[in-house]
Amino acid sequence: MTKKLACMATALVAFSAAQANAGIVITEWAYSAANGEYIELTNTGASAVDLTGWSYDDDGRVVGSTDLSTLGLVNPGQSVILTESTAAAFQTAWNLTGVAVLGGVIDNLGRNDEINVWDNNGVLVDRLTFGDQTFAGSIRTQNKSGNPISAAALGANNPFQWQLSFIGDGYGTYASTGGDLGNPGINTVPEPATLALLAIGGIAMIRRRK
Repeated sequence: MTKKLACMATALVAFSAAQANAGIVITEWAYSAANGEYIELTNTGASAVDLTGWSYDDDGRVVGSTDLSTLGLVNPGQSVILTESTAAAFQTAWNLTGVAVLGGVIDNLGRNDEINVWDNNGVLVDRLTFGDQTFAGSIRTQNKSGNPISAAALGANNPFQWQLSFIGDGYGTYASTGGDLGNPGINTVPEPATLALLAIGGIAMIRRRK
């Protein structure tokens, strides 16, 4: 049994409780980057989500601050990007095609900040409070993005459950034209059904080895 499969199996108990409400979650971020800071949101649910009327803000926590409507419909397993760069510049820097990008975001992230996402009813969907100065020992996403260590990190609002991107990390990390390391738009987070199958298979393998 691989280490990755074991992590998924261990995370299933905590993760499965949230599956009834699974949907848009924060899956990657970089607060400072040569080609523009960015936030990746991914639909981990089983149904498409329309981001019309949804919004984002940093630690100001103002609902409606940045309108996400233009990102449109996000299908299961699909990721979208928010960035301070223009959409075209970001797509070119990361060689992205077929990935929805909302550019020109002015609610910029700081070294110690927060990512807040609300649905069209103003209900908080996901929050990640981060900062290596505030949370000593957690990652600093400068020129390297942060990725969840396991599925349990999603929606947990715990910066210690995230790791820095690196080449060969299993998330498909690569370098942008400016030398930033990340994997924007590349969703490697298992969908609910896939995660359950992996975990069940992993648990079965553990039992056979006992």
